[in-house]
This record gives sequence, structure tokens and C-alpha cells, in this order.
Amino acid sequence: MVNTVKTRSPRRQLDEFLKKYDPEIQKRAAQALQIMRARFPGATQLVYDNYNALAIGFGPTERASDAIFSIAAYPRWVSLFFLEGASLPDPEKILQGTGNVVRHVVLTSPEVLNSPAVRTLMKVAVKQSGHTLQDRTRGKLIIKSISAKQRPRRPARAK
Repeated sequence: MVNTVKTRSPRRQLDEFLKKYDPEIQKRAAQALQIMRARFPGATQLVYDNYNALAIGFGPTERASDAIFSIAAYPRWVSLFFLEGASLPDPEKILQGTGNVVRHVVLTSPEVLNSPAVRTLMKVAVKQSGHTLQDRTRGKLIIKSISAKQRPRRPARAK
């Protein structure tokens, strides 16, 4: 793990992480983050520039275990993860994944976040967490880790 640079703001560091992606993925991730920040203004955002993906968790505290959602950018798509998604009622069967805990929705566009099914799942997830993400007028953005070794952030080009 590499230490974060103290001279750059967390917002600027996040922007730099996003610039590693193709323009369409950059745009989709940035728009998804904008929607999430507007919907959950009191959320603490935890940024992990990991080996496989750039993940931004949204939760009530600085503890990763308290995060309720995350937006994750991969080279070819962006997803919304419900970190306790396996326990959510999903009558429209939109949640993907087969793990014991986490489920996700691929964001084919950021507007997926505004669909009634996703909005309902988010409300239930927040309620089940026992926390609120609305209390503060402005949440924090914290760079938690930057992996020294990362997979390419842009898809391999066909030869």
C-alpha cells in the first residue's frame, strides 16, 4: 500500500484516480458519485484505489464496516454495491451476485440510480443499517488506501 500524498486534497486525488479510466467510464462514475452525494449528503465517502477497481464507499462513519453502499469503477463498467445486499428484499430481481453478503447493480447509465427499484432498495438498505446519511449538510471524503499494484484501468485494445 502506498501512502497518500498530503499536498493534494482528497477530491483532487479522487479526480486523478478517475482520469485513469476511459472517458465514458470516468463520466459514468463521476455522475453516479454526484447522484449519491446529493441523495446522501451526510455520508462519509471512503475511497479505495484497489488492485481490481476504484471503490467509493458511502456510510455514516469512517469505518469501512459501517459502509452501506459503494460505487465501483472497473475498466468496462460501473456498479452500485449494496454491502448487505443479500438480506434485502428484491422483488424486481435487479440485484446481481451470489455471495453470502454483497449484491450489486451494474450502472449501464447513472440514471439507473434514479429508478424506482434502486431507490427503494437504497431506502431499505439505509433503514436496515440503523443509520442515517442525512444528518450533516456535507459529508467527508477520505482516501483510505491506494494499492501500489493495480490492474490496467482501461480495457485492452484489440490488435
